[in-house]
Order: sequence, then C-alpha cells, then structure tokens
Amino acid sequence: MNEERPLNFIEEIIEEDIQNGKHSGRVLTRFPPEPNGYLHIGHAKSICLNFGLAKRYNGKTNLRFDDTNPVTEETEYVESIKEDLRWLGFEWAQELYTSDYFEQLYGFAVKLIQKGWAYVDDSSAEQIAQLKGTPTEPGRPSPFRDRSIEENLQLFADMRAGKYMDGEKVLRAKIDLASPNMHLRDPLMYRIRHEDHHRTGNTWCIYPMYDFAHGQSDSIEEVTHSICTLEFIPHRPLYDWFIEKLEIFPSHQYEFARLNLSYTVMSKRKLLQLVNDGFVSGWDDPRMPTISGLRRRGYTPHSIREFCDRIGVAKRENIIDVSLLEFCIREDLNKSAWRRMAVLDPIKLIITNYPEGKEEMMIGENNPEVEGGDGMRELPFSSELWIEREDFMENPPKKFFRLGPGLMARLKSAYIVKCESFVNDENGNVKEVYCTYIPESRSGEDTSGINVKGTIHWVSVKHAATAEIRLYDRLFRVEDPGSEGRDFKEYINPESLQIIPNAYIEPDLAEAEVGRGYQFIRKGYFSLDKDSVPGKLVFNRTVTLKDAWAKEVRKS
Repeated sequence: MNEERPLNFIEEIIEEDIQNGKHSGRVLTRFPPEPNGYLHIGHAKSICLNFGLAKRYNGKTNLRFDDTNPVTEETEYVESIKEDLRWLGFEWAQELYTSDYFEQLYGFAVKLIQKGWAYVDDSSAEQIAQLKGTPTEPGRPSPFRDRSIEENLQLFADMRAGKYMDGEKVLRAKIDLASPNMHLRDPLMYRIRHEDHHRTGNTWCIYPMYDFAHGQSDSIEEVTHSICTLEFIPHRPLYDWFIEKLEIFPSHQYEFARLNLSYTVMSKRKLLQLVNDGFVSGWDDPRMPTISGLRRRGYTPHSIREFCDRIGVAKRENIIDVSLLEFCIREDLNKSAWRRMAVLDPIKLIITNYPEGKEEMMIGENNPEVEGGDGMRELPFSSELWIEREDFMENPPKKFFRLGPGLMARLKSAYIVKCESFVNDENGNVKEVYCTYIPESRSGEDTSGINVKGTIHWVSVKHAATAEIRLYDRLFRVEDPGSEGRDFKEYINPESLQIIPNAYIEPDLAEAEVGRGYQFIRKGYFSLDKDSVPGKLVFNRTVTLKDAWAKEVRKS
C-alpha cells in the first residue's frame, strides 16, 4: 500500500530502542523455519515482518534453519524454503543452521550443569509429565534432581558418547517446580535421538530442545529483535532465564498474532495429512496455502506482500478472510496480466456471408489497464469461430444481450454479428450457430452506426490451440475447517478442482510462459502450469474475475 500507515507495536519498540541507543541502534532480525515441511501463507506474514523491519531500519535479517529434530527434517525442505524466500523478493544476510551451534550449545549446557542449573534425568516421558503437576498443582521433584554436579557432567558426556538408547535419559534445567508457568517446571534441554541428521550425519546423538536452542542461537548471532507468534508468550520467561544464567548477549523475544486464514488450514500436520491421504496432489497443489502452491496457482510475490501489509501486525488472534488475499491478486493481475481469449465450453459459430477462404488479423490490446499501453497482439479471424455455449440461448429472455435467434452482439475486437439460425445435435444440444456479419462494423473502424449492448469472446476454429484448463476453487467449504471438535477432512469442497480437458485458446497462448499472468477475457485469471509440455498446455485458474463466494454467503 502506498499511503503511509501508522507504526505497528513492534516498530514502536524498535524506534524507542534506536532512540535510546540500545544495541547501538542496530537492528538484526531472523527468520527461523524448521525444515520439516513447506512454507505456507502464515510463514509469509512472518517473513514479510522480519525482512520488512530490517529494511525499514537499515538492518539485516538472518535465515536460520531450526534443524534440531533429525527425524522430521530433510534437505528438500531447506531448498524449498530458500526458493520461496527468493521468489517473495527477499535476500538474507547470512544462511545459518542451529546445527552450526551444536558444539557451542553443548558447551552452554555443560556450563549450566556446572552452575547447578541442570541435571540428567532417567525418568520416562510419562513419569516426567506426571511429576510436573498441573496448572493448579505444583510439580514434584524427580528422584534424580539432586544428583551431584560431577555425576551430571559424566552422565551428560556419556549421553553424547552414545552410551544410552533413545528416551533412556534427558537433560533438564533446574528451575522452579512450583512455578505457575509450566514451561519453568524443569524443562527438557536435551534428548537422545540415534538418527542421521541432514547436515551433521551421525556426529551427534543428542539434540537440543527448541526452548534451549532458540534463545541461545539468537544470542550467538546477536539478534536484537527475536519475533515469534503469540503461542510463544509462555516460553519467553524461559528464553530470558537461559540467557540470564548463561550471561550471554541479551536477545529479547517479541510476539505477534499468527495468520489464521478462512476456508483453509495452516497446521503443517494437517497439510501433511492432505498430501499423504491424497486429497491434494502434493505440497505445491494449487489449492494448498503453501507458498509453492500459491506460486503454481498464479499468485504473484507482490500480491502476497501486499496482503501481508494490509492485514498488519497485531497482538490479538483473529481469522482473516481469504477474500482479502483474492482481492490482492485480482488487483495485481488486473494491472499486469495480458488479456487473451479462451473458450472453455465451445459451440461453433459460422458466419455465412463472410468471404469463403478469407482470413484477416484483428488487433487486441495486451492490457488496457496499463497506462500508456502494454502493446498489441494480432488475432486471426475466419468464418468459423468457437464461442462459449453460455453466450447463446435458443429462447433468450428480454434482457439477454448476447446471441439468440435474431439477436446481435459484437465479437470482441472484431465485427458485429446477427444470429440467423442454429442446429442441435442428436441429444438436443446446440451444435452450430449461423450468423451474418456487418462488414462496416470492424472494431476501431466501425462506420455501421449500429449499437449493440453485448460483446462476446471467440477463437478462430482454424487457428485455435488447445489446452487443459484446471478450475481451482477453495479447498474447504466452511470458513473454519480446523476448529476444535471438527474433522477438517469432512469439509473438503468436492468442487475445488474441475478439469476441462480440451478448451480452445488463442494461438498466441501456445507461447505462454510459466510465471506470467493471463486474463482469459470474461473467465478469470489463469497461469501456465508446470505440467505443460509442447502440444499439451495446462492452465490453472488463479482466481475468478469477481468474488463468487460473496454471493453464496449473501444467499445463505
């Protein structure tokens, strides 16, 4: 958005820090994804916030992969995350990994043991959970809580050396078992995982927990403003406790409301279910809220950044209407998408008085919304054309301004035609429409004096290319499919994908490019899919020209 907006609460904090000389006025943020899946639109909000703050205050943003769980993490996800960030238009100062700090984090853990702030616990996960108490009842000490510093140091070294099996021992911080904050009741710092790590292989068999790795990694990098979502508010005292006890750089955590979007789910676990259970074709299915899915569907980086800017940064959770995201892409593509004609449900129109064998080139604008124009294109025209079935009616009502017996309409960028007759097939469906044309009515040169209210699009039969058209819609048919007590899979929209195997398109579209937006006149915005091969083009509908769902809501 171009107009100056008021500062959000994080910007206010940063400006106060700069004014007070905190961190010497320096701003360093970080985006710390776990490489266990693909980024989605919720991550885009965090990305835009972190990188946007750094840009606004002449700072920098690190990309740090939180790779502390070798069971779920893969290099494939690392590469997809980097691709998504660059596509969105952001470049990071440093590419870092929590695994870069494994030795340093181990040293921090040893330091806490030496200070009496950590101990090795042999209890099972179930026993630890039971001893932690409840929010209204204090926890009870583990029988291993008072081990000596020397014993804890030896046991922790043995854990690292691989002497114990998964789950046999953990390292815990010794804090306060009576704290009302459950995260301070002797939280886990390290667990044993005999799994190959995507970067360190089998060098390590103990891995730090998120709460221990996160703040310390921020501190190592001297991150000035560590920005998380609201669910990490209860974690902040632990974040601060570790930094205080270790006496390291005082990074600080700030929290904002995560993005919740209507008619979708944002949980990685649920998105993975959709992929694994075959409800979608993969992480980049154009119905998915993943960045790769949105990109494949035809969303632009600008539309996503604009969406994130419009929703702003708040301290309270709410659900953002997906219509706003769709508005942003419509607004962007209206200004940039090339106009082309495509007939999805064809019937043949034959111009009976057009000279036999004649062909001519009509002229169409690439995008009339571009100031100063965006170039022109040639449209081959002949006596036989494909038009949309919905543009003809055998018995048209009074205010039908397209074609029917005796009715006239303009062919987009071409001539005015008058319907003289039609022929049905053996099933009673209209097969061919016969028209005459007005030679003096050519677009741009019209001297006929005839005014018609309707304009329809067309494609020359002889010159048309063909394509598969995938009409994508919202994946879910209810606003909040992921709410408590619901099986989100029961609310999948059965009409979220409709495939038209053979549509007719302008011959110019045979040279369509992946990543460029096209407006199929009167049909919506479309983009070329990666499944396309020469002779077999596939186009995805990015979004309809208007919000069809708003009408459904008003009806209900």
